[in-house]
Amino acid sequence: MTEPVTLRERLRALPTFPRPGLPVLDPGAAPATPHELFTTWLDDAIETGVLAPHAVVLSTADAAGNVHARTVILKDVTDEGWWFASQSGGPKGRDLEANPHASMTFLWPGRGRQVRVTGTAAPADPETSRADFLARPDLSRAAGLVDRQSEPLGSLAEYDAAFAAALQAVTADRGLVAPGWTAFVLAPTDVEFWQASDDGPHVRLRYREADAGWATGLLWP
Repeated sequence: MTEPVTLRERLRALPTFPRPGLPVLDPGAAPATPHELFTTWLDDAIETGVLAPHAVVLSTADAAGNVHARTVILKDVTDEGWWFASQSGGPKGRDLEANPHASMTFLWPGRGRQVRVTGTAAPADPETSRADFLARPDLSRAAGLVDRQSEPLGSLAEYDAAFAAALQAVTADRGLVAPGWTAFVLAPTDVEFWQASDDGPHVRLRYREADAGWATGLLWP
């Protein structure tokens, strides 16, 4: 009789990255800023068909140090930093008001790549936040207008009714904006690029904010 396979054994047997054919990270050819390298990697992920390459795990902590993580959508990358958006009164907004330190983790398994962005997040000006909300599809605007994120929900029917009312409101008024909607920018102080290889050690390249731009260095895998 065959012994049952344990969960540990099943997990160990799972493949991680597709090999061969993974891209290579050459630290000697890295650009001067992490923003440039990240954009290059993101373009590669988009062009090679990585599913939802703009999805990122955003980690925040409240005033007591309790850490919370969730997946959000990257909105943009500029000289100021990495952009995302949320309700100012929701869990993310409350955490960032109490403790602006945050990090983002991107994982693109199909390319054997991970990027970690660490820094402080700050809200944008009201006009930028308004423009972000109005650029969302109607269904997303309706979800944002409901604005009761993470509160206890009595039933799905209760949410369906609130969502239907919000959808009617945003389709009737194209300029309607959720009052607490806020665009945030994560200004990085540390960005790490992690690249798996076909048959050798992983490569970790770290950018750290310095007085005269960015300093780069390798990390042990």
